[in-house]
Formats: sequence, C-alpha cells, structure tokens
Amino acid sequence: MSDGDPQTLGGTQVGEPLFGDAVAGAPLNGHGSSPLDATGGDGGDADGAKMTLLEHIAELRKRVLIMALAVVVTSIAGWFLYEPVLSFVHESYKNFCHAHPGKLISCNFLVLGPTEGFLTRLKIASYIGIALAAPVWLWEIWRFITPGLTKNEKKYAIPFVASALLLFCMGVATAILIWPRALTWLIDVAGPSVTTGYSLTSYVSLYLLVCLVFGGVFLYPIIVVFLMIAGVVPSKTWRKWRRVAIVVICVVAAVVTPSNDPFTFMALAIPMMVFYEVSIIIGRIMKK
Repeated sequence: MSDGDPQTLGGTQVGEPLFGDAVAGAPLNGHGSSPLDATGGDGGDADGAKMTLLEHIAELRKRVLIMALAVVVTSIAGWFLYEPVLSFVHESYKNFCHAHPGKLISCNFLVLGPTEGFLTRLKIASYIGIALAAPVWLWEIWRFITPGLTKNEKKYAIPFVASALLLFCMGVATAILIWPRALTWLIDVAGPSVTTGYSLTSYVSLYLLVCLVFGGVFLYPIIVVFLMIAGVVPSKTWRKWRRVAIVVICVVAAVVTPSNDPFTFMALAIPMMVFYEVSIIIGRIMKK
C-alpha cells in the first residue's frame, strides 16, 4: 500500500461515511424525509410534523396565557365602556317599562347592597372583555390546532376567524332582538298580581349572559365544517345523524338558555338547526 493510496478498513475507505448516503441526507425513517423534517425541526411547517405530549401541553399553556392576557386587557377597556353599555341596556329596559305601565316598580334599576354597584361593574367589564377579545381567542384556538393540519387545511385560517366573528356577532344581535319578548314572557308568567322590580346585578348580568351564550352557540357550525375539512366526520355522516342532531340541538338549547323562556329557546334552537343544514351543504360543495 503506497503512501498515495487511501487506507482501507474492512473494505471501507477511511474518510468515507460508514453508512453510505444515510448521514449525507438519505432518508432514515422510511417516509421520504430526514429525521429533522419528521420532527418539524429544519423542515419548518412541513405536513405531518409531530409534537410530543409535553410540547402540546406547553403550546396549550402558551395559547391560554395569551387569551387570558387579551381578556384582561380588554376587560380594562370594558371598565371604561361600562357606562355606555349600561345606558344601552337601560334604554331597552325603559322602553319596556313605558310600554307596560304598572308592571315594574321603577324604570330604574335597583341596587340592593353597598357593593352591588362595584361588583356589577366588574362583572360587566369581564363580559365586555370576553366579547372584545373574541378575535384574539379565536385566532389562538386556530393556532393551537394548526400544527395538526396539512398545508391545504391551514389556508382556511382567515376564513375561520372571519366566519367565527360574523357568527358571534349574529348570535349577540339575535339575543338583543329576542330579549324584549323574553322579558315580557318572564314578567307575565309571574301573574297579574305581581309587581316586578329588578336589581342592577340580576338584570344586567342575565342580559349580557344571554348575549354571550348566543354568540358562543352560534360558533358551532365552525366546528362542524372544521371536522369535515379535517376528514374526521364527513358530510355524509352528518346527514345520517340529522334526526339525532335535531334532538341534541333542542336539548342543548334548553340547557344553555339562561332565561329559560320559550322565545329564547326557539331563537337559539332554530338557527342551530339551520346552521346544521348549511354546514352539510358547505361540506358537499367542498366534497368533504
């Protein structure tokens, strides 16, 4: 063996990789990607990127903290928006009072305790904060589920958030429109010999809670469409479940209706049924 010849060891030249092209970049996992790509390292947002359970928990904690911070910031803004919101709620209350003379003790809200005014303002500020932070927590929810989606599915991010915001606003608007009828029923069902007077906390809290419940429930078509896009539950399965879904929708509407009146129940159940059918149509159009 001359000095110019490469040394060999067991038939392998010294200086060559012992495992041939494997270290040089050939796939080791049998799926056409390098180990870095399989873990989502240098492969970026490649389809099929996987996360461990601890990584999922850390990601969830991060998203929840961002959502909580957003709600805190918007709740601070809600503290200063308390008076215009209360004025809006009070306006509908006064209109009802003038339309039904003798039904209510006063056209003004009653404060029954020294701390009720402060606690009510704090509660209303929280409700306002949750509503104002809707774009943030909807976006964070999407960001949390994004790692499990393909690149084709990730393109629905903006339509997801935009549709969710539209549906949330539609739910709140429906609650505001149906509230006078619901309030009339709640007062009339008590009987003609009863004179009604509402405290600030009981009335405003119920009013805003109904708005949030409607806004949240109106988001459920997004979940149905997402499950079809992800291939978890195809549209033909939703069609088979139609009768069961109608029963479930009625039960859910009855349970989550804060005021327990039939007008609010119908205003919640009927749109949910319509949205269910619309979601199926969207899935068939998308061939999912």
